[in-house]
Amino acid sequence: MEKKSVCIIGSGNWGSAIAKIVGANAKKQNNFEDRVTMYVYEELINGKKLTEIINETHENVKYLPGHQLPENVVAVPDVMEAAKDADILIFVVPHQFIRRICSTLYGKIKPTAIGLSLIKGFDKKEGGGIELISHIISNELHIPMSVLMGANLASEVAEEMFCETTIGCKDKVMAPVLRDLIQTSYFRVVVVEDVDSVECCGALKNIVACGAGFVDGLDLGDNTKAAVIRLGLMEMIKFVDAFYPGGKLSTFFESCGVADLITTCYGGRNRKVSEAFVRTGKTIEELEKEMLNGQKLQGPFTAEEVNYMLKLKNMESRFPLFTAIHRICIGQLKPADLIDCIRNHPEHMNDDDDDDLSAKMGQLKSPRSHL
Repeated sequence: MEKKSVCIIGSGNWGSAIAKIVGANAKKQNNFEDRVTMYVYEELINGKKLTEIINETHENVKYLPGHQLPENVVAVPDVMEAAKDADILIFVVPHQFIRRICSTLYGKIKPTAIGLSLIKGFDKKEGGGIELISHIISNELHIPMSVLMGANLASEVAEEMFCETTIGCKDKVMAPVLRDLIQTSYFRVVVVEDVDSVECCGALKNIVACGAGFVDGLDLGDNTKAAVIRLGLMEMIKFVDAFYPGGKLSTFFESCGVADLITTCYGGRNRKVSEAFVRTGKTIEELEKEMLNGQKLQGPFTAEEVNYMLKLKNMESRFPLFTAIHRICIGQLKPADLIDCIRNHPEHMNDDDDDDLSAKMGQLKSPRSHL
């Protein structure tokens, strides 16, 4: 196999953490070209360009300070220049920007390139509905897409603390290539074929994390938070079954599912900002600017997109937790109203509308088809 050239599109804290892994693996493995490009949105830091700082010091001083990037990771401020020769494109930017990036890259990348999306979220379709980010990239750039999702807080990955992740990939040839590019002794990769379920988990768990943050802000304790997590997982499974059928229930027990959900509900930025939302009375937008150092908050935005779909299909009543979290984010409900939602959740009522999810989603068996 010819050596694969890799480009990372994005350089926030998660993009920089993954660049640390990808750069080290590319350098030591024969499957990949040593040089890894990383598209960096140009900013001035104390009067100096961020790309110059990264290339001189091998540190992303804004988004991942204190961590050295491999010297073979090269920061590039022009996304077309960064991506033009890449065989593998790793997308890790806020999902609000993906259409603009794809329109810039259209016709400017290798026709044989493949993509790996680390982006957690949906986007609205023109004409109604919502669309997975990997589907948008695939449709816009005409390349096959895989996804990576998991319980992967960027700061802990950068510190090389052990964790797991899930890659959803249908291509049996590329699956081991992507695994070799990403896996380390501290970053364990499991590859499954259930791509859409993997990606949905990565998006939907951010909504639940907002609910967990509201619980923390109300000082309601871990028992209440556990109820939010459990009911959130049930709604995640039900949502995927309704809108992206054909997946496996077992996917929700991989790192992309329950593990990522728990991690985000205890340690993620969506939980943190949502707690501050309750305690301070400030808006989500104000807190995002104050607390996230230029990073974007995904949970409220994803909740809005999911609610758009649920309202379109007259299904809000089937997803009361998702609906309540969205309404709290936009000020239609008070955070304390979340408790009534939990107390009266139809899952507690043995609602006949919620048939056996195991029967719908397939038997609980391993989806690990490739490796």
